[in-house]
Amino acid sequence: MKKQINEIGNEVIDLQIRALKKLKNSINQSFNEAVKAISNCKSKVILCGVGKSGKIASKISSTLSSVGTPSFSISANDCSHGDLGRITNQDLIILISYSGNTNELKEIIKYAKSNKITLIGIVSNKNSVLYKSSNIKLLIPEVKESGFGIVPTSSTTAQLCLGDALSIASMEKKKFGKMDFKKFHPAGNLGNKLKTAQDVMLTKNRIPFVNQNVIMKKALKILNSKKLGFLVLTNDEGLNAGVFTDGDLKRLMQTKKTIDNLKIKKFMTKKPYIVEKNTLATDVLNLMNKKKITNICVYSKENRKKTIGVIHIHNLLNTIK
Repeated sequence: MKKQINEIGNEVIDLQIRALKKLKNSINQSFNEAVKAISNCKSKVILCGVGKSGKIASKISSTLSSVGTPSFSISANDCSHGDLGRITNQDLIILISYSGNTNELKEIIKYAKSNKITLIGIVSNKNSVLYKSSNIKLLIPEVKESGFGIVPTSSTTAQLCLGDALSIASMEKKKFGKMDFKKFHPAGNLGNKLKTAQDVMLTKNRIPFVNQNVIMKKALKILNSKKLGFLVLTNDEGLNAGVFTDGDLKRLMQTKKTIDNLKIKKFMTKKPYIVEKNTLATDVLNLMNKKKITNICVYSKENRKKTIGVIHIHNLLNTIK
């Protein structure tokens, strides 16, 4: 019995893989036109479907919104009872239906035509009302469903995948980047992955600044009070002149009996590792691990020589874990 159940599972998956292979071969100029229409939409992209296709519409709408295209999904049934008023002639409508002849969609199609609203149809039937009425026709190949050949499975997988493809292609066309994506995903795992150096750095009075001309005795007091294991040395203009670390101190004490009155600039590292404030925190961590350092200076692209923050590896690990 266990083998039979596994075979059923594999068959369902195989059917959906075949559906996606057919879908891949169907991407054409219409897809290009749909992406252009979505990218150029100045208002909202409205998605609608009936039954399982309605669930797919909701997911695609959510994905579009998360990558820079304002969107929401509506119920086809509710459109016959006032929800058509949510759609303006500046919007774009995407209707999803495997057969393309679902009665609930006909009022929306009629509304789109009368108000000259661009209509994108995602459909598998060339002879359907939806296909014939759409301004942009995205034809999903006919596929074999699981469960007696009638349960919406392969078709909804193809619809979902096409929606994802439209969303990502539109994102790329609109040049919606990582920092834009970060604005819409401030929390959770995605938010952590998109944190930047600016999000995790220590700033202002927490930065262990020391003028490069001070003597060791004074510098070490600051080193001990800040408890970061390094100092950021600056010149008289407040620009980064180098860093001095716990490691530098240990090496110095192995060669000098007394160090209190020595100027710290003679023993600093003049070209420390630095990162721009928009560098992803995960990239900062990779750099620190690769270079075997525990602290790093952060700068803004306006002035590479001015330190605006510092990152300690412990704070970094606690922030992005």
